[in-house]
Amino acid sequence: MPPTVDPAVLEAGGVLGPKFGSQLVNRNDEQLRTAGAKAGDGSREPRLAGRRVGQATWATSAQLLYRYAMVAVFLLLFVVMAIASPTFRDPQNLSNLLQQNSIIGIVACGMVVMIISGGFDLSVGAVGAMSAVSGAAVFINLASLPFGPFPAVITAVVVATLCGLINGLLIGKVGINPFVTTLGTQTAIRGVLLIITDGRPIYGVPSYFNWVGLGRLGPIPVAVLMWAAVIVLTMFVLRSTRFGHYVYAVGGNKNAARLAGINVDRTLIGIYAFGGFCAGVAGVLALGTTLVAQPTAAETWPLTAIAAVVVGGVPLAGGSGGVWAAVLGTLLLGTVSNALNLLGVSPFWQPAVTGLVILIAVGLDSYQRKRRATE
Repeated sequence: MPPTVDPAVLEAGGVLGPKFGSQLVNRNDEQLRTAGAKAGDGSREPRLAGRRVGQATWATSAQLLYRYAMVAVFLLLFVVMAIASPTFRDPQNLSNLLQQNSIIGIVACGMVVMIISGGFDLSVGAVGAMSAVSGAAVFINLASLPFGPFPAVITAVVVATLCGLINGLLIGKVGINPFVTTLGTQTAIRGVLLIITDGRPIYGVPSYFNWVGLGRLGPIPVAVLMWAAVIVLTMFVLRSTRFGHYVYAVGGNKNAARLAGINVDRTLIGIYAFGGFCAGVAGVLALGTTLVAQPTAAETWPLTAIAAVVVGGVPLAGGSGGVWAAVLGTLLLGTVSNALNLLGVSPFWQPAVTGLVILIAVGLDSYQRKRRATE
């Protein structure tokens, strides 16, 4: 409602005369303008609201840009290499690219679950080597059994899962930091492998088992199918099970998860057991590729798998992420390596490029989180 002139002011103007009356009226005019400005403040609110909406839209756009930045980088790299190198776009090369990265892709599926929970596992390489050595030992010593490769495969995966279970017990029940725990178990497992093998490779795996690592079902490599199966399993665990929801809760805030009634210790044990399972499957695949069990094999698996997960966009702080980030990171790093090989770049440059990609990815994630914290 627009403000009105006070009648007393008009009366005072007539009684006191033109001079004083005009001063009072002018003073009242100023009051009216001030009141009108205050009454018009409602028009400022929509402008402020519009500005807030614009800021929110910009923040959302920035988040979407970061979220799909690595997808854009991967697609751009793929398109550029497809145009620049006919060999790259050859179907055989693309098939080999998927096959060669299947092992790290499987390890990364287990690693992404551990990173979502707020931890990681530096022992996955040693666990994978233990898996391969265990499987090779069963192949050689129980070759007369009529069950084919199944006893060796089951033994390899079970041994690896038990190694992951030990990590989970030390982290969940004892309370040791994941870095210290997995670094210690990595060293211990490597030592045990060197003792039982006398530091020598184990030969004698049947040649037919090579089909697991290098065989094909139609045009698709068996290794890629195994990777796809682990992807589906990981996705199901994270999205469709209560355990998967607990993983995110533990990664977000362990204390809050405990207060919510979640058994954090048991969840951590399951998380690292799953990581060991994935490392075991990767170890079986590695054994099928070379038919040789090396006690010192897979030393680069931990850092490469962590790099793939982080490059894919999963924060090391935990609480968020998904298996497709691990798949994206694995494919991106594998494509970079393949591109450098096809372009004739020295292999000594490949770790440097991989490290640069990791720094960029982690830097973007840290910058984005810092901006969110200040908004």
